[in-house]
Amino acid sequence: MNQQASYELVIFDCDGVLIDSETLASRIDAEELTRIGYPMSYSDVILRFTGLSSATMRKMIEEDWGRPLPSDFDVIVQSRIKESYQTELQAISGIDQLLHQLRLPRCVASSSAPDKLRLGLELTELWAYFHPHVFSSAMVKAGKPAPDLFLFAAAQMGTKAARCVVVEDSIAGVRAGVAAGMMVIGFTAGGHCHDDHGQRLLSAGAAVVARSAEELSVLLMTSEVQPNTKWQEADPVAAGAVR
Repeated sequence: MNQQASYELVIFDCDGVLIDSETLASRIDAEELTRIGYPMSYSDVILRFTGLSSATMRKMIEEDWGRPLPSDFDVIVQSRIKESYQTELQAISGIDQLLHQLRLPRCVASSSAPDKLRLGLELTELWAYFHPHVFSSAMVKAGKPAPDLFLFAAAQMGTKAARCVVVEDSIAGVRAGVAAGMMVIGFTAGGHCHDDHGQRLLSAGAAVVARSAEELSVLLMTSEVQPNTKWQEADPVAAGAVR
């Protein structure tokens, strides 16, 4: 497969882009928040917190609730999520083939904690595609939607921000990529993405949206990147992409 892209680094989010984990985590978050007296539906969690770190999510809830979450809340939630990973977690359909064909440098930049990142990628047999270039919001001062994590990842990979393309499924992640001066592809192949999610990612600043790993592959293999502009070379009909 010929790769004609003019960018030098692909930065992948993890949850909802590489592994189909947002549905698992959001379901557990909703159950545990409701259990402690902060009623929250699965859809509410998806809408409000997708793409954010646990620390950011906790801060938002405590500010809204006017009281601190139980000290063991994060431990209980993360334990349940990791347990669900063992029996329910799957890679996003087609992402393994995309990574196998992709010859460009790549890395992961995720809001998840380092141990959770490694577990998810190892269980889905994707770890080898990225190790050791797996970066967590725990490594920077401010997580998404701040640009810190993407800028940190680019610096670690020795690549200028303008030569990076980000693949993101969350509004917070799209905004972070745009703030970092990077081209952003919205991605809606995860089980948590509803019909209008692509339009929401475009509104947040994504240049184009891929609805599957196959569409994403077309964009990554053929598109010329102009930072912070619309994709000029990708054919939205051939790629099946949403503009």
